[in-house]
Amino acid sequence: MLFNSIEFVIFFPLVLALYWWVFNRASASSRNLFLLVASYLFYGWWDYRFLGLIVLSSLVDFLCGKYIFQATSQARKRLFLIISLSANLGILFFFKYYGFFADELAGLFAQGGYQLHPVTLNIILPVGISFYTFQTLSYTIDIYRGRLEPTKDALAFFTFVSFFPQLVAGPIERAKHLLPQFASPKKFDYSLAANGFRQLLWGFFAKIAVADSLAPMVDAIFANTETMGAGTLAFGAVLFSIQIFGDFAGYSNIAIGVAALLGFDLMQNFNRPYFSRNIREFWTRWHISLSTWFRDYVYIPLGGNRSSKSRYAFNIMATFVVSGLWHGANWTFIIWG
Repeated sequence: MLFNSIEFVIFFPLVLALYWWVFNRASASSRNLFLLVASYLFYGWWDYRFLGLIVLSSLVDFLCGKYIFQATSQARKRLFLIISLSANLGILFFFKYYGFFADELAGLFAQGGYQLHPVTLNIILPVGISFYTFQTLSYTIDIYRGRLEPTKDALAFFTFVSFFPQLVAGPIERAKHLLPQFASPKKFDYSLAANGFRQLLWGFFAKIAVADSLAPMVDAIFANTETMGAGTLAFGAVLFSIQIFGDFAGYSNIAIGVAALLGFDLMQNFNRPYFSRNIREFWTRWHISLSTWFRDYVYIPLGGNRSSKSRYAFNIMATFVVSGLWHGANWTFIIWG
């Protein structure tokens, strides 16, 4: 189910009304159960078969987080962290990258005169898998690092992983920030709701009035690159930069607004990135939840900038190559990185 769909226009007001009028004075468990069912309905509306992946990812990381915290030796902690990483990244790799690497490997062998016939599958990429996979991974990694204690509330954790406002396209929330909100009492806050409604309206304007309106023009320009002049192509690139911002930042604002109307606070994901003074500042303002995730879980563990100049350059390059691959299984994304 997409935010800019008739189904969501019907779905969300019903969820909002039931949440505040029926479950307003209910226990946290009852509210979380309602949100979990609503989130699974939201995600399963697209393809119910992929609900099993969210359930599996949630179950693996809930248990691994628990066993990492209880482990009495570093080796045992590392074992359960590896299980979490292997399960999540294994699922992500199979659905998002298997076809790409299988085809590339076959092509590489073909250049050497060997015919390799990999098993190719018509795999559908589950919506939002890159987002909720990173969200659950940060939970187990933070427990392993001693920065977070695992929750004992399985229902709250499952709801945290599948929370429908940010399930499909982020922001990628950290358990330390979002998970405690599922246990806290909920009381309708007019100022939070009003701010959320403004975010919601701004998000829909950016997504529908700006991004969706520019899309046909951008598509027309880049579908005929051989016949377009340099000025037209440059203009198309500028329009595309506005389109992609309106599309992604708009979707993030809708997610933040929807969550706020339900009494939840999500992190800011875009902060006027095109007003940045330099490239470095740009990456602190664009898709903030993802860039900070790669900073904290890839770049810094590699050594960050506290190393030799050559190692520092490698750390930057490796982080962005992985970031490019995260965006899509294609050489263009790797080259971008």
